[in-house]
Amino acid sequence: MARIVMKFGGTSMAGIERIRSVAQRVKREWEAGNQVAVVVSAMAGETDRLVNFCREASSLYDPREYDVVVASGEQVTSGLLAIALQAIGVPARSWLGWQLPIHTSDTHASARIGEIDTQALLAATAGGEVAVIPGFQGLADNGRVTTLGRGGSDTSAVAVAAAMKADRCDIYTDVDGVYTTDPRIVPRARKLKRVTYEEMLELASVGAKVLQTRSVGLAMKEGVRVQVLSSFADADAAAEPGTMIVGEEEVDDMERQLITGIAHDKNEAKITLTEVPDRPGAVAAIFGPLADTGVNVDMIVQNVAHSTGSTDVTFTINQAELPRVLDVLDREKATIGYDRLVHDTRVAKISVVGVGMRSHAGVASTMFKTLGDRGINVQAITTSEIKVSVLIEEDYTELAVRVLHTAYGLDAEDTAA
Repeated sequence: MARIVMKFGGTSMAGIERIRSVAQRVKREWEAGNQVAVVVSAMAGETDRLVNFCREASSLYDPREYDVVVASGEQVTSGLLAIALQAIGVPARSWLGWQLPIHTSDTHASARIGEIDTQALLAATAGGEVAVIPGFQGLADNGRVTTLGRGGSDTSAVAVAAAMKADRCDIYTDVDGVYTTDPRIVPRARKLKRVTYEEMLELASVGAKVLQTRSVGLAMKEGVRVQVLSSFADADAAAEPGTMIVGEEEVDDMERQLITGIAHDKNEAKITLTEVPDRPGAVAAIFGPLADTGVNVDMIVQNVAHSTGSTDVTFTINQAELPRVLDVLDREKATIGYDRLVHDTRVAKISVVGVGMRSHAGVASTMFKTLGDRGINVQAITTSEIKVSVLIEEDYTELAVRVLHTAYGLDAEDTAA
């Protein structure tokens, strides 16, 4: 017998028939004698609908009331799934965030989970009852409902699994696992059996959309084993293994490869400030105001100094932050002392990730040579211990992913007769 947390996203809960399919999957785990808790998202598109209601009511809405409105989507699906489970003979009960409770900070719309009181929950699941928990929500110390931010249901599931000391957290989504890259770009991409927390965290942070970054970080911190599965496979068929996200010690040396995956992100914007005074504190004058505004800066390149005693500074941000960043830099122009500001949204970030980089040289040179041979110019570079990312022209995104996937030996073998 195992203790399992199952999480189903918005596409899995999109309508009564999908919810009935989810109920069958939950029933299979329950009939196997496992203790089961289920975390659900709102129906696909429902959160956007509720957010728009708030904006229509007032452009300056109260974040506390915003949370009350948008948290209702998960409340609906948790109740409906409990009803669907009861209809097929599975004892089930919904547990809202305030009923557990799930304690969070009071930062509305982006709260962070503190602790979860699981005493009653564990008693219920030990007695054979399936607990259905709405993701994305919790309770502040002042008794107000809070939400965790978009994609927060993954984080809810991992947090519940950690609090329950679950054997596994199964995240059901619209893909059947983590692939070496996007199969829509590279049809010969391979599904990975195991990925380390660190690799998944890097992949999630640079464009892979399988798991939300916060959930991966929490899983790594708490040591929660996470499995990514498809909710669209035949519910009556034997469950096909997905991808396990685990600690590095669980990945056998035979399974380990130099590069685990290649991710891409077209949501980048590049900004260049020309003729910034080349003196101590000049760079701080650029990035200090951005940090104060809550903007995350990704890649940074400071070019060779000009003979005029100035330099050009290039950096990248999330494209959604561009209007805010342009406004900040315009207001700070006199303090920074730059001449011109040039921005470009026709760029993409390509990243290669793998723990094998720690013990193997030449990963970056292979990347640069492969891109150079295909005439793809590298505009900026950033690295970590297990990742190399480059910024390129957006039109070359798919080509770059394909040639790098082949260069690092990630293509699946052709199984055609």
